[in-house]
Amino acid sequence: MIMPTTTTRTGPDWPCQVKSPGSYDWERSATKWLRELVPARYASYPALLRHPVLLARHAHIQVQQEIRVARTALQTARADLPRLGLAESVIEHTIRLYAAEIMQLQHIARSVRAVTEALVEHTSGR
Repeated sequence: MIMPTTTTRTGPDWPCQVKSPGSYDWERSATKWLRELVPARYASYPALLRHPVLLARHAHIQVQQEIRVARTALQTARADLPRLGLAESVIEHTIRLYAAEIMQLQHIARSVRAVTEALVEHTSGR
């Protein structure tokens, strides 16, 4: 059986770990990448493994929650961290760390959306 090798344009948010939609085994690479974004106990649930769109939905929720946590940590750092006895240099470094993490998580969220859209298109095309 010859698999069609359609090439769907992927944008800058497409994760490099995931093959291009329509290429051989791309859905498996998407599932593998999405599994890395959710806690291990969720990644082993059969329903999430059988339905990559469902796994993508859960990954989206997970990443959104991580963004909220990082934002809260950033917003409360200046008030909370001095009370823990941390030096100002450590606090500043931590604030930069949280800001960088939020940017990274926002990029991951965009990547999850791109993969989800491709999975939905693939599923509806069956």
